[in-house]
Amino acid sequence: MADFVFNIAKGMTSYYGGLPATNDAFVVIPIEASGVEADSVLRDYDNVSVLLAAATNEQTTMGRKTITSVTVTVDDTNDRVAIDTADVTWTGATGNAISDLLLAYDGDTTGGTDANLVPMSWHDFSITPDGSDVTATVTDWIRSS
Repeated sequence: MADFVFNIAKGMTSYYGGLPATNDAFVVIPIEASGVEADSVLRDYDNVSVLLAAATNEQTTMGRKTITSVTVTVDDTNDRVAIDTADVTWTGATGNAISDLLLAYDGDTTGGTDANLVPMSWHDFSITPDGSDVTATVTDWIRSS
């Protein structure tokens, strides 16, 4: 599998990256290593509820991480937009092995559901949590051109 931007997010990268709403954020969701669908199937999902209702499973023991501070870089020289954040850490991570991280946009963190989460990007991230801290260092969560 490779890192990719979901089809639904391609035209909205710069907009969502600016976290335009009052209570919005990005959510990082660890994905279990077993049962992950092919990239060609995953990239067509339009919300996290539908994605997780299929064969792909969230690794819930580690839990989701909310990101409220992002950096959006418009790179006119290379004709692209990049969204980056600080590293994401799970303290004392346990549970099933994970193979990927899903970055989703939540337009309202005060009451939305997975049906409201827009899948933005998918990243290879293979670990077996053993109780130690796990840090995801992703350069440019989203790079869209």
